[in-house]
Amino acid sequence: MSSTAAVRPPGRRRAAIWITLGVVVALVILFFVFAGLYADILWYQQLGYLNVLTTQWFAGTAMFFIGFFAMAVPLWLSIMLAYRLRPVYAKLNTQLDRYQQVIEPLRRLAMYGIPIVFGIFAGVSTASRWQTAAMWLNGTSYGKSDPLFHLDIGFYLFALPFYRSAAGFASAVVLIALLATLATCYLYGSVRVSGREVRISKSARVQISVIAGLYLLLQGISIWLDRYAAVTDSNVNDMVNGAAYTDVNATIPARAVLAGIAVLVALMFFATAFIGRWRFPIVGTALLIVAALVVGAIYPWIVQRFQVDPSQKTLETPYIQRSIDATRDAYGLSNIDVIPYNATTNAQPGALRQDAQTTAQIRIMDPAVISPSFQQLQQFRQYYAFPRNLNVDRYRINGNEQDAVVSVRELNQSGLTSRSWFNDTVVYTHGYGMVAAYGNQRSSDGQPVFLESGIPSTGTLGQYEPRVYFGQQSPTYSIVGAPKGSKPVELDYPGGSNNAQQTSTTFTGNAGPKLDNVFKRLVYALKFQDEQIVLSDAVNSDSQILYDRDPIKRVQKVAPYLTLDSQAYPAVIDGRIKWVIDGYTTSDQYPYSHVGSLSDAIADTETPKPAYAFDDINYIRNSVKATVDAYDGSVKLYAWDAKDPVLQTWEKVFPTTVKPISDMSAQLLSHVRYPADMFKVQRSVLGQYHVTDAGSFYSRDDAWTTPNDPTSSPSDPTLQPPYYLTLQMPGQETPSFSLYSTFIPQAASDSSRSILKGYLAVDADAGSTKGQVASGYGKLRLLSLPSSDTIPGPGQVQNNFNSDPTVSQELNLLRQGKTDVINGNLLTLPVGGGLLYVQPVYVKSTGETSYPILQKVLVAFGDKIAFEDTLDKALDSLFGGDSGATAGDKNVPATGGGSTGGGSSGTGSGSNAGANNTALQQALQAAKQALAARQTALQNGDWAAYGVADAQLQQALQNAIAAEGGSGTVTAPGSTATPKPAPTPTTTPKK
Repeated sequence: MSSTAAVRPPGRRRAAIWITLGVVVALVILFFVFAGLYADILWYQQLGYLNVLTTQWFAGTAMFFIGFFAMAVPLWLSIMLAYRLRPVYAKLNTQLDRYQQVIEPLRRLAMYGIPIVFGIFAGVSTASRWQTAAMWLNGTSYGKSDPLFHLDIGFYLFALPFYRSAAGFASAVVLIALLATLATCYLYGSVRVSGREVRISKSARVQISVIAGLYLLLQGISIWLDRYAAVTDSNVNDMVNGAAYTDVNATIPARAVLAGIAVLVALMFFATAFIGRWRFPIVGTALLIVAALVVGAIYPWIVQRFQVDPSQKTLETPYIQRSIDATRDAYGLSNIDVIPYNATTNAQPGALRQDAQTTAQIRIMDPAVISPSFQQLQQFRQYYAFPRNLNVDRYRINGNEQDAVVSVRELNQSGLTSRSWFNDTVVYTHGYGMVAAYGNQRSSDGQPVFLESGIPSTGTLGQYEPRVYFGQQSPTYSIVGAPKGSKPVELDYPGGSNNAQQTSTTFTGNAGPKLDNVFKRLVYALKFQDEQIVLSDAVNSDSQILYDRDPIKRVQKVAPYLTLDSQAYPAVIDGRIKWVIDGYTTSDQYPYSHVGSLSDAIADTETPKPAYAFDDINYIRNSVKATVDAYDGSVKLYAWDAKDPVLQTWEKVFPTTVKPISDMSAQLLSHVRYPADMFKVQRSVLGQYHVTDAGSFYSRDDAWTTPNDPTSSPSDPTLQPPYYLTLQMPGQETPSFSLYSTFIPQAASDSSRSILKGYLAVDADAGSTKGQVASGYGKLRLLSLPSSDTIPGPGQVQNNFNSDPTVSQELNLLRQGKTDVINGNLLTLPVGGGLLYVQPVYVKSTGETSYPILQKVLVAFGDKIAFEDTLDKALDSLFGGDSGATAGDKNVPATGGGSTGGGSSGTGSGSNAGANNTALQQALQAAKQALAARQTALQNGDWAAYGVADAQLQQALQNAIAAEGGSGTVTAPGSTATPKPAPTPTTTPKK
């Protein structure tokens, strides 16, 4: 054979090249997909929750193939039968003949391609609903029936959503199959249209009528299921969620009739397959359409318009009562204690004597304000950071429970001056230490008083593992670990002020997948798009890669069925820093219960409202408490509400993943608290559903709402968040760690009065006995204030503070020297037989390096106001010179900076050198006296005395400015230099 004959034609060579390239591209794509899947396997396997991943994969894959075949097979069968049973000698018109010539070469591809494409879409759709199928297969009885159909509520939570989804999917399959059959029959002559005459072959008649009958039969089933869905639909202007009078007496019976007609018409179509008469099913279909309009729409409208609307309150009362009872049960409000509270407004001496334990724990450190103080006093290096909002927890100090503002010192790589892959990935890998400040104490210069601080950590929390590898600000990924005996390269903590050498460490736990071979390194190099994972010599056989390090994300991945609280909070538990996260099981299918948006309910000053919320619920339980170890990232789930049927159902789906409460240690229980998001949802619902009488509920004459946060922007107000405090509610024998919120009247306009109508608190203390929850935990108590009284609400109290002349003068003095005045959280406490308001006032320099320091405390009781340097003084002033109790800040320490340890360089301790500036003190005192004299002269109309006092004030201010700029320089409060002392305290009744 000649050499030219052996050469392949150019067309074949090009085809071979393209095929080769296609295979290579496909292999690369498949490897990328495999790398992602394999990385997930390694992550879940290391964490001990591989069964969670495999269960999701198995369920999703099974549902995909069910959906794929459920759509593809009927569709293919319909097309194939319509083609096979076509008339062989059918006479086609010219246009159809042309269509056949175009389509015939593609017929085989279309016969298989169309079902495959529709099958893929159907498979993807059903795979996304694997949770619905899993809940149906593993559904648990609720143990209570709905009041209309008397079916177990578990039917609505688990079975009905699946049945309706399956009926809808089957209807879609049959409808698409019917359309495909009609198209194929028309194209190949089984259905011919000649003028007004339609000719259908026998085979086409049988196929079309059977498919149409199946479709109508499915519609009958779907309409019948819609009867049960009526108990979860909103009605009567959202006053009743569920079947109201019109639904029960018109809509539900109408749906039963329509379902029967649909089944009857389906039987007519089935009969047509044998008798060949289309008249009966066509007439039946027309009857179904007319019945749907008359019976399904017009008749219920007539009942609503002419029977219900004129007597709505009378007719709807029993259904409103059903909604009230169901809503309170679904949101955990059935056992709330409503306590009438005749709050007094007279601040009598000694009024707080019976509440001495509560007043000793009043928190004056606002966790939403003092984060900059933590930054400046405890950051130590620019690569550490604290969150914007700190957390409130409690610790047992010297045998007493102590409320504390807490946070962890997390790693913040954006503060590094030298960024490189090695530094970001191998050196700077973790944060260090817990920082905690007394909630009820302040130093003499207004700083927090730390009970745990410094690097290395020192304080009263004992010995614990301080390294934070898993936190809310952790890097995307880090590579840690090294062979024994190798030199540590991870920065543990920086040196001290004497430029001591920094301390390094090597991670020794089991926190991430191991990179012990080249293949795993390649997998993660592809996952993170970073070739250094393969190339760097810093990666060794003992290396571990840490990623997905946010505590909330880790819990969400191992418990995908949970809705998680928006906040994770840290605590020192059993010698480790652990993040505690609350998990909720939710549903929107609880019969007769009020439906609301979860995102809207939890939105307030601390939790922003999303632009779009698709998270409607009408049932919620705090079913799971989760912990994430800050050192090794291990996740543990505990069944907090083991009786919750939704949790029981998911425990069947993911067995052995949730531990019982008996496994919870005493220290863990001591840091468990009632979750804020759960409480926000309950207070949102309780604003309407504190009314348990259906008649009053209908009138809505006693609807409440959460007041706006007095410290939020007037142009964009946000709701006041609930606050954690240790307090004693009426009905409690001793104070307990609690969460509270207040209510004011609801109004359609901004003209509503900010008077207090209710005070809601929940016992948030779970106790400290291993495996046993305190009996009082979760007890909700609602103080109901008399309608005749006008107890000021938070907004009114804040207005009283701002408009009081003496307070305004004091605040103006605090604003001298380029400072800002920041109002802290306005707390409300039921003490002294009334309601006490407490608000810390902070001063912050407008300079670049500044932080807020506590200078004053505002308090109010009734219409009386006090404004002093300490809460203890303010309470005594408010209650006639002796409150009868002692606040926690009575004896303030000299400084609150705490122990700085080896990392004290880089920050000041906030020394109080300015307090010794005698000239400045004298000038400020003179200014205060001049202000008082000027005010008195103004009230008396003595303009001569007013002019003298004004001149004295101007001179005093000039002296103060001169003293501030002299040798005893005083930087504006809140700076890293010396804070300016506060003016002399004053007390004044509200004018």
